Amino acid sequence: MPITANDPSRKSWLDIAADSDFPIQNIPFGVFLTKENIVTVGTRVGDFAIDLGALQQLNYFEGIDLTDDVFMQDTLNDFISDGKKTWRLVRNRIADIFDANNPSLRDNKKHRDVVIFKMKDVEMQLPVFIGDYTDFYSSKEHATNVGKMFRDPENALLPNWLHIPVGYHGRSSTIVPSGIPVHRPMGQTVPNGETLPVFGPSRLVDFELETAFITTDANIMGENIPVKEAEEYIFGMVLLNDWSARDIQKWEYVPLGPFLAKNFASSISPWIVTLDALEPFRTASPKQEPTPLPYLQQKGNHSFDIHLEVGIAPEKGEETIVCRSNMKYLYWTMSQQLAHHTINGCRINSGDMMGSGTISGPTEDSFGSMLELTWGGKNPIQMKDGSERKFINDGDTVTMRGFCKNDSVRIGFGDVSSKLLPPIPTK
Repeated sequence: MPITANDPSRKSWLDIAADSDFPIQNIPFGVFLTKENIVTVGTRVGDFAIDLGALQQLNYFEGIDLTDDVFMQDTLNDFISDGKKTWRLVRNRIADIFDANNPSLRDNKKHRDVVIFKMKDVEMQLPVFIGDYTDFYSSKEHATNVGKMFRDPENALLPNWLHIPVGYHGRSSTIVPSGIPVHRPMGQTVPNGETLPVFGPSRLVDFELETAFITTDANIMGENIPVKEAEEYIFGMVLLNDWSARDIQKWEYVPLGPFLAKNFASSISPWIVTLDALEPFRTASPKQEPTPLPYLQQKGNHSFDIHLEVGIAPEKGEETIVCRSNMKYLYWTMSQQLAHHTINGCRINSGDMMGSGTISGPTEDSFGSMLELTWGGKNPIQMKDGSERKFINDGDTVTMRGFCKNDSVRIGFGDVSSKLLPPIPTK
């Protein structure tokens, strides 16, 4: 089935800024709350939020096999479970409805009034119920940098890293959408020069620049997903700030890996951009040496040219861009991550989220965390207001942005922006 929604020549009858992340060729999916306290599944065109539940009730999806209430939910899980054929049909239909040459909704003011909202008048929600969350560790540059800092610089990568997409299971209960503030976590740390831990707030709160993908129901327990089929089960992508407390992490991560240093908060962008929308921006990923085992081998372009940046703004201060990176630097692809995740028969469900791991590039300004950008705090970043940052201060707002762009169209994710607040006192 062709992806007609991607036609770069298509124009909308809605007013869309030239540099918008959300042209008619994007059509992401999300969930929002209206001023009338109605929660609905929606999409976005320019600076307008579109109520898909209202569109369905008005029969604009006639001919597409949808349950009556699929868009009248507070999550996208049911829609995601419908599968790729349905996602594509719906996305193509939305593009047709808002096409400049289609008068059906354009010329019906009564319908427009219940379907279209200004973005400033809605409140974005977490788009899916995330049952399970897995975080990978798929940037060779990031893994190498961390290995140099904490282990033998000559053997920065652990022996398994070039053979498997390393990952761990995270905590889904503290994944929040953009705009929700995050509190500095409390925990055990070991001060420099000491051998025994103390309890208190983390002093080394960090961001991690990541993307994440959302899956549909993909397999039954005991069954694996072949790497060549993996993309059929990926609904779309979001930006992910996987907050980290580096001092807590350093004390706890041996022998079982991340725990309290990671599970206090993870922030995601609220609009899920489909793989269909990203199709024009496919690109090659880094050459893999040694050649992976057969179940991880793939041909063709399975990465995406997604420009990423991170800004830090002090309270009431101007933002400083501290990092510019790109998803294409990731060594392991989403297809390989999903294939490896299920090679043992692990079941994957609708709404599961898989984080890429920190995305660092080859240059110092493309490192995807403060840990790397300041090299463990040794090289503070100069902010526009004259202050310095080794890690994130209370009152700082961290904002991540991502977009793809070619000669014809720009497809973006919007942003994920969160403010770090002081810790909540321990009871």
